[in-house]
Amino acid sequence: MQQYSELLRSILEKRGIKTAEEAEVFLNPDYKRDLHSPFEMRDMEKACVKLFEVIENKEKIIIYADYDCDGIPGAVILEDLFKKIGYKNYEIYIPGRNSEGYGLNLPAIKQFAEKNVKLLITIDLGITAVSEVAQAEVNGIDVIITDHHLPKQKTQDIKNSPAFALGDKETGDPRLLNFSYPEFFLPKAYAILNPKVDNYSEKMLCGAGVVFKFVQGFIEKYGEFYKINEGWEKWLLDMAGLATLSDLVPLLGENRAIAYFGMTVLRKSPRPGLQKLLSKMNIDQKYLSEDDVGFMITPRLNAASRMDDPMRAYELLATNDEVEAGVLATHLSKINDDRKTMVTSIMREVHKKFEKNGDREMKEVIVIGNPNWRVGVLGLVANKISDEHKKPVFVWGKDENDFIKGSCRSDGSVSLVELMTETSEFFMEFGGHEFAGGFTVHNDKIHFLEDALSNSFKKVKREKTESEIVFDIKTDLSAVNMKNWREIEKMAPFGLANPKPIFLFENVKIENIKKFGKNGSGEHLEISFSDINKNKAKAISFFSNNDSFKTTLNEGLNVNLLATFDLSRFRGRVELRLRIIDIL
Repeated sequence: MQQYSELLRSILEKRGIKTAEEAEVFLNPDYKRDLHSPFEMRDMEKACVKLFEVIENKEKIIIYADYDCDGIPGAVILEDLFKKIGYKNYEIYIPGRNSEGYGLNLPAIKQFAEKNVKLLITIDLGITAVSEVAQAEVNGIDVIITDHHLPKQKTQDIKNSPAFALGDKETGDPRLLNFSYPEFFLPKAYAILNPKVDNYSEKMLCGAGVVFKFVQGFIEKYGEFYKINEGWEKWLLDMAGLATLSDLVPLLGENRAIAYFGMTVLRKSPRPGLQKLLSKMNIDQKYLSEDDVGFMITPRLNAASRMDDPMRAYELLATNDEVEAGVLATHLSKINDDRKTMVTSIMREVHKKFEKNGDREMKEVIVIGNPNWRVGVLGLVANKISDEHKKPVFVWGKDENDFIKGSCRSDGSVSLVELMTETSEFFMEFGGHEFAGGFTVHNDKIHFLEDALSNSFKKVKREKTESEIVFDIKTDLSAVNMKNWREIEKMAPFGLANPKPIFLFENVKIENIKKFGKNGSGEHLEISFSDINKNKAKAISFFSNNDSFKTTLNEGLNVNLLATFDLSRFRGRVELRLRIIDIL
């Protein structure tokens, strides 16, 4: 480890990387070494042969993808393969978030049967669609499921199963990777590609990661037949990397390699839609960061399904037309702004309701809703309420079919799936994982749901422990320099299971507090700090004010600062600063 700087060694060792060999593997991902053979997946051979036969017979294929920033890039990956080999007899189908909801649905399958579809390939969904896949097979449609979620379990006693935590957005807890799987209800699909239900080495691939493996396997088997250049599939890593970063899977092992090389390709990706979107956001493509993906690109792509039609996000990523790309980039940016306005408006209404109901704080679980609230944005609303009140929150609205649907978020005091299982008679459908989920409620039961969930909460709650202050390095402000930034940057891309290193700066003085924001909104903070040795550093905190931290901020106050390094390139000006985690 001596070849690495003291700072880098210290951070790596805190993360369990203690030998030079381990550091080499982590810091220098290698495409051949770190990506497993796609044929480790049990049904990969079968899936590749079926796809080849259908293509050679010129039969109709449907690519059925989820409506989020995992399924949509996955659809683009598969379409890129079809374009490369000149195959045209296929359609992309992405269900409406508000009108159809998540997953395969029977009306869509009926449509496909009428169109004489012969092969249905799912992306980021399908592993729980037992009856829908059965119907497709009855209609003469073979189904290849590509998914990364857990299927339904045969045992009803799922409360004690560690499989919970691997639900929709996986926790990345390495302890969960070694459990033996319970018995599952698997759909009787022609082939299932899902690392969670076979012996594939990387259990935590995202949905688009699974599709990438499918394409990789297909090219390995038939690339020569279709005259595909060796290594061509690496250009698809921009979409696999985008989804891996967006879907919050742990950035270790194969996922780290996909995200690492994905960022490399994203920075030079020729996709016009991506280039126009980045231009719209004043992001220089060659310096694109994982923060830009998570905070700027992903929300705009997800805005399509929340506020409009998910096909708009797909079209943006898939188009080769510069004019169409420009129009779509403008449209997604606008509806993302509309989404922010809508969430702000709903939160205003929420706060008014809370003011009226003084006993709200007495309930263990918050349930709040309005038939006029758009279902697609309620996860964002639930998140904000849970952050504010430190409780599990269920927020509901009505969808286009007049069903009461909503999203829920947990503060960590309870597993949401466990809570909903305990109260299952109130729900027509529910799903998700420990911290986030979705549900549909019987119309006549919605007004009793809060009391029912609060009663169930008492049975399944967990003791919340006060989290200790966690940091990687304790130092002074002289450490905030470009040399150290370059060392830290060697660990990128950062994300789940590989967070940015946190620095603790003790007893620093607040010199100046400045508010800034779009159009003078003042919704963000920029704070100048100094330490006892006269070192200075600037730090920012988005969507914060003087009362957002454990200590109320005032100029002249001495505080302990927890922060990560942040390199800004706003409008071409390079500036190293800190991003505030907390002020104590």
